[in-house]
Amino acid sequence: MKRLIVLALATLFLSFAANAQIGNLIRNKLNQKVEEGVNNAIDKAVDNAVDKTFENTQKAIEKEKNDNSKTVHDDAHDNGGWTCPACGAKGNTGNFCKECAAKKPGASSATETNTASESGWTCPACGHTGNQGKFCNECGAKKPEATAADDSWTCPQCGHKGNKGKFCDECGAKRDGTKQNERAQSEWNKFDFVPGDEVIFYDQLEGEQLGEFPSKWELIDGECEIQRSNGENVIALMPHCNIMPLMKTTWNYLPEVYTVEFDYYDFVENEGEDFGDLHLSFYANPEGKNDRGGWLWGFTFDNFVENYTLKDQNFYKDFHTTVWATTTDKGVDNTNRIERVEPNKWHHISVSVNKRAIKVYFDQTRVFNLPNYKNPNGGHIEFTYDFCRTPAYIRNVRIAKGAVPLYDRMMTDGKFITYGITFDVGKSVIKPESMGEINRIVQLMNDNPELKFEVQGHTDNTGNAASNQTLSEARAKAIVDKLVEMGISADRLTSVGKGQTSPIADNSTEEGKAKNRRVEFVKK
Repeated sequence: MKRLIVLALATLFLSFAANAQIGNLIRNKLNQKVEEGVNNAIDKAVDNAVDKTFENTQKAIEKEKNDNSKTVHDDAHDNGGWTCPACGAKGNTGNFCKECAAKKPGASSATETNTASESGWTCPACGHTGNQGKFCNECGAKKPEATAADDSWTCPQCGHKGNKGKFCDECGAKRDGTKQNERAQSEWNKFDFVPGDEVIFYDQLEGEQLGEFPSKWELIDGECEIQRSNGENVIALMPHCNIMPLMKTTWNYLPEVYTVEFDYYDFVENEGEDFGDLHLSFYANPEGKNDRGGWLWGFTFDNFVENYTLKDQNFYKDFHTTVWATTTDKGVDNTNRIERVEPNKWHHISVSVNKRAIKVYFDQTRVFNLPNYKNPNGGHIEFTYDFCRTPAYIRNVRIAKGAVPLYDRMMTDGKFITYGITFDVGKSVIKPESMGEINRIVQLMNDNPELKFEVQGHTDNTGNAASNQTLSEARAKAIVDKLVEMGISADRLTSVGKGQTSPIADNSTEEGKAKNRRVEFVKK
């Protein structure tokens, strides 16, 4: 019995001991699991936090990228490009700022494709094409021609350079397209008027006072005064004005062969209104009496606007030219009408009298040709302006005696002097009305292929010697270039400028200055 009790107690003790060991094992296992769970929870929390931070960072980067893209898009929409954050320059279209070469925000080095690549420029440094600004989109190299870009233009009417807008800053002439310029030049290429060589009267209105009567003219009737148009002096003929050049022999100075030239500007406003008639009248005084003599012939520019067409905001009008050739019943009455002449601009009028032949030109067009007319030697000219409400302008009135043929002068003197190639004051662009003389020189050289010339440019003493020297060189070169353009071989021509160093007349008078402003063709 005792043995059974002892055995039972021993078994119970062992059971408790075993349970305690198992409990310890279980407790240890639980503690291990708890520790592992805590560690795992901590690791997971850290991992989640890192992942969240990374995700938020990615979203922030993406948002900033989107904001930059939106800014670029907005700038491109509003200003034609993006705004540089470094210098503030607007209108950039490539990956680099056109002003400071700063990189475009959010742009990669070579991933942006320029949609205008076909019209862009190619970088000489890296070869990247399609660049639009002053700097290469790929490497940031500066565009070679960026600093030399210039949209200025030279006026075909007056030669003024550096114009930026649609109209010339000097004379107000409208900027024409290349085809229009070529057409106008081709029309002047047919011009055959050649001015006389020996100046009788020439007035460029130098030194005249605004609002005063022009000092080299005689007033017969009405009013006229000096005004300014686009920065230069002009004679403003008021309604019912009648003037004539002031000469030593007032009534009797015209020879048998002579030319008259002047520039004319008339104003046009509305359709169906008469804006004045400009008359140029020639009076005969064959006996040399000290009186006005008798009216011989003349012509009138009648500026009545019959109809006009709006074209590029400019009005065009029908321009009537009426020429009366005599005061007798047996005289010639010729009327010629020029269609669609552009108003509100300068036009050049040329008159050639060669004993019995009379020709009148309006710009490049010959409007009157009388081949056989009895023209007495002697007389004078008068300008009259009437039937008007507004003044008309005239300028550059030149009267000159006829010339000896070029070949005859060259064979006698070894050179010939020409005044028929003209330029505006201080400029080296050949005026269109010079084409008559240029055509004559081209014909001379084509007929005599052995001829070679040194083309000399001469000026008067207006301004300083250095600028006149430069100007004379530029003018001589312009003439040579024009002759070469018209087919004369370049090896037959050289150009040289003489400036004001070789005057042939007194520079103290306007006529003397006009003689000194010349071009000489010296045989080589």
